[in-house]
Amino acid sequence: MQTIIDQNKKAVLRFNREFIEQGNLNSFKELVADDVINHSAPVGSPQGQESMLYFLQYILRKGFPDMKVEIFDQVAEGDKVTTRKAIHATHQGEFMGIPASNKKVTIQVIDIIRLRDGKYVEHWGVSNLGEIISQISSN
Repeated sequence: MQTIIDQNKKAVLRFNREFIEQGNLNSFKELVADDVINHSAPVGSPQGQESMLYFLQYILRKGFPDMKVEIFDQVAEGDKVTTRKAIHATHQGEFMGIPASNKKVTIQVIDIIRLRDGKYVEHWGVSNLGEIISQISSN
């Protein structure tokens, strides 16, 4: 029998595979609570599902449509899952005002997700996006 911790880790893995890699909006809706709080969203950003959907689907995917997630570690305790991962992608479209450079990048990410009933209810994350922006901006 699976524990809640095992189920939560599987939900996070599924989010990474089905939504981040494949862009499956049905999986996003199944895995993210309507009232999710995205602590990593810029000040003034919408909250709820839109806070995560907008950046991942309409900004990141637009610039990097071939994203593949490599998960290095998942550590879970209570209702939280921490994941250390890399997103490998090619800058094939406009990203943050920067035209496609066709450069291959690796976005390093550490996420902490709090889940309730198998759904994301809170997200905290850190990444090297500043470094990626510098990398794709330079000739």
